[in-house]
Amino acid sequence: MKNIKKISILTLVLALLLGTLAACGGGSSSGEDKTIKVAATASPHAEVLEVIKDNLAEEGWELDIQVFDDYVQPNVATTTGDVDANYFQHINYLNDYNEENGTELVAVGDVHYEPFGIYKGTKDSLDALEAGDKVGVPNDATNEKRALDLLAANGLITLKEGLGSEATVADIVDNPKGLEIVEIEAATIPGTLPDLALGLINFNYAQGAGLTADDAIAYEAQDSDAIDGYVNVIVVNAGNENSEKTKALVAAIQTDEVRQFIEEKYNGLVKVRF
Repeated sequence: MKNIKKISILTLVLALLLGTLAACGGGSSSGEDKTIKVAATASPHAEVLEVIKDNLAEEGWELDIQVFDDYVQPNVATTTGDVDANYFQHINYLNDYNEENGTELVAVGDVHYEPFGIYKGTKDSLDALEAGDKVGVPNDATNEKRALDLLAANGLITLKEGLGSEATVADIVDNPKGLEIVEIEAATIPGTLPDLALGLINFNYAQGAGLTADDAIAYEAQDSDAIDGYVNVIVVNAGNENSEKTKALVAAIQTDEVRQFIEEKYNGLVKVRF
């Protein structure tokens, strides 16, 4: 009888120990990860993500928005798994990033398109430009091509024919005004405007610097290739396209509520693309 009692007590202790281990995450569903980590630049991306926080919370998800101030680290964080997704880049940039870095990042949802702008520096019109005036353009490949395309569309330069999504100042074949096209890190162009005649700036950096439509001279035309090539997307690692987190994030952001927020917040300077 004593042996039977000892065995029963030992069995009970083992059962309790196993139960404790399971409760600590050893396979129990109670430990399911319900946090969606998203890397984003501040404006408009993080601002848009803030709109969907409550709706995701109602579905049982916590949205962790991690704000970055450059165009590289959000992709690095997504590739390493430090975040589940990112929302800051357009399709052309994503494709070029994958090609240059051997990564397999995938766009899973269109969100918006930001018309690229020519902003006033020391000159307040295109007609006021003179030989030797400095014009700042982003130095990352796809955004530099986009900036050069906008200068070309406004008759300031002519580019080689047959260029793809990338171009540099070396691809300029005609510069009738004799402008000095300066390649600058995109995030720093707004702060450099006092030293430039004009600066070509991505909307999120212009918005973050407090620039408005009144500070701009020209924007991309609505029928330009920017509509398709530069749509801003939600991005995840290949293989995570159909994860529950990805589905929840895309469904939460492609809503009428987000559409209304974008249209009212940015006064037409950000265009909805879903």
